[in-house]
Amino acid sequence: MDGFERPIEILKGIGPGRAKVLGEELGLKTFRDFLFFFPYRYVDRSKFYSINNLNKSNTDIQIKGKFLNTKIIQQKAGKRLSGTFSDGISTIELIWFRGFKWIKENIDLESEYVVYGKVNWFDNRPTIPHPELTKINNYNIKNISGIYSIYSSTEKTLRYGISQKIIRVAMNNLIDILKDELTESLSNKILSELKLTSLKKSFSNIHFPKNDIDLAKARFRLKFEELFFIQVQLLKRHRNNKTKIKGYEFSQVGNLFNTYYKNHLPFDLTNDQKKVVKEIRKDLGTGSQMNRLLQGDVGSGKTMVALLSMLIALDNKYQACFMAPTEILAFQHYNNLKSMLNDLPVNIEILTGSTKLSVRKNIHEKLLSGDINIIVGTHSLIEDKVLFKNLGIVVIDEQHRFGVAQRAKLWYKNKFPPHVLVMTATPIPRTLAMSIYGDLDFSIIKELPPGRKKIKTFLMGENKRLRVFKFLKEQIKLGKQIFIVYPLIEESQKMDYKDLMDGYESICREFPLPKYRISVMHGKMKTEDKDYEMNRFLQGKSQIMVSTTVIEVGVDIPNANVMVIESAERFGLSQLHQLRGRVGRGNEQSFCLLMKGKKISNDAKLRLETMAKTSDGFEIAEVDLKIRGPGDIAGTQQSGIIRLKIADLVKDQEILQIARNYARILIQNDPNLNHEDNKNIKSELNKITYNKKIWNLIS
Repeated sequence: MDGFERPIEILKGIGPGRAKVLGEELGLKTFRDFLFFFPYRYVDRSKFYSINNLNKSNTDIQIKGKFLNTKIIQQKAGKRLSGTFSDGISTIELIWFRGFKWIKENIDLESEYVVYGKVNWFDNRPTIPHPELTKINNYNIKNISGIYSIYSSTEKTLRYGISQKIIRVAMNNLIDILKDELTESLSNKILSELKLTSLKKSFSNIHFPKNDIDLAKARFRLKFEELFFIQVQLLKRHRNNKTKIKGYEFSQVGNLFNTYYKNHLPFDLTNDQKKVVKEIRKDLGTGSQMNRLLQGDVGSGKTMVALLSMLIALDNKYQACFMAPTEILAFQHYNNLKSMLNDLPVNIEILTGSTKLSVRKNIHEKLLSGDINIIVGTHSLIEDKVLFKNLGIVVIDEQHRFGVAQRAKLWYKNKFPPHVLVMTATPIPRTLAMSIYGDLDFSIIKELPPGRKKIKTFLMGENKRLRVFKFLKEQIKLGKQIFIVYPLIEESQKMDYKDLMDGYESICREFPLPKYRISVMHGKMKTEDKDYEMNRFLQGKSQIMVSTTVIEVGVDIPNANVMVIESAERFGLSQLHQLRGRVGRGNEQSFCLLMKGKKISNDAKLRLETMAKTSDGFEIAEVDLKIRGPGDIAGTQQSGIIRLKIADLVKDQEILQIARNYARILIQNDPNLNHEDNKNIKSELNKITYNKKIWNLIS
């Protein structure tokens, strides 16, 4: 058995009963779990307090003295042990509500003790419930004072008597047992250049620091190590994708691409678009499968980049596939592509769940014969019946809507896997991208096409409601359309439905028929009814769309220029940014009105102020990362995330960058880790198995 997989019940002071509780409550089952059970804070126990000088601002205190007496007191709620403790000048009451029989029997009135605990006040008298006791005459006073680690606990662990002292005793025992097994995992080069403490010393100092300097060094070493090995794994996988996964080699940029680029571009490409097209052209010519994630804010021109990528495939006699998450989006992409390629000999078809059986059969035949050059569709494209003559590239819009298994099915439709370009309008913070998407190539489009105006965003209170209605009427008079969105929280659908209907009735009173026409969408409606209402709005048959659901990501309604978001404080930053992106698709000025309640939290205030201040999706994503943390942000987009033990993607960005650089140099110079100096890294890498599911694994 691996020494690190031994059960914690054999550690001093734990035993089977406490081990069971620690496993259930804190997930601590093996030596490895326990070793990585890092303190969540530290307290300075170098100071001793005088009982006489205690006040209500004191929390955790440490005093030195003797017990004058102990007695068990019977109360209605049960028994308690009370001990009168003196520091030679004043006294304080120490109280135990459980486990006190053993404590009373073992307290020696002749001995001196150090008492540590949290002060409670009762009738202006200080007491310490369940203090930590240490007998001075059999424990050197120097070992008592200093920096003490504080570990997480739960109500149940405390009820079972698993105190901080018991955890520390067991941890000390563990580090002693593992002293010969904590072998070095980094190369001498890295240890030397970064002046890192040894692994053994780092674990000892993180749990039992002698001073702040030792603690800081231990933290840096362990954070670096955690982030470094994640980066090494991601970069190795990235290299393997590049060198071992064969793909189709598109050796030429031919007539279709050149004709469209020179004669049919509706506008000049931005510098960012040109840069990304260049990166994709290079990928497609290597003979290895492309796996590229394209990030670009709403309206940044990702679809144009996708079209040019597909034309390269067509020029090389291959087919292209464009997958969208919903039918509305699929039809929108289909119509846009048909319009853009109208003057070129390109056959484009669409396949969705609603495609008639006879049409579907015809499409299947044409895909297999190669008569269809570009197929646009939804999940229907991954059905087993859909076969291609030679599928060369797949473009996936809004990737987090498609599961890994669904995407992988496209692999089996060809001799080699097709090139994959995934587009997302959800900006991903740089540090999160580096940690989760480090094995992919990713491109960013930040520039908006020329002529696109910045959306004006305003925070509006309830007292501005009449002004808002007046403004909306002015915009409708100018021929514009309006979105009004209400929040939807799954746990309170009834309440949200009521909010919507109350709001809808209010809007109907303010915007009466026949002068105004209003569409409405909510979670209780059938899919076909939602599609009907959205298409009605899309065709300009209604001027206002009232909805509880998030308006489809990517739905393009250039005539809609005002987004009103009710109870905006109830939305996350990412949601607010995506909703705002539903307007501003044309060249005219657009507006986003954030309606807020009277009382909002500090986080909500920061979210709304960020929205009013900037329209940069990447800046917004960074603020969102700081507010919610990486787990929550990633959780909205994927089924899992790397669970970090000690590093923090928000606070440790500098360490992450250092780790990334060292990992990159390592894989460049010694991809198989065969150099003698890298044997420790190779050995550690073989041991590591991160239990994670990452939604970026396109392959």
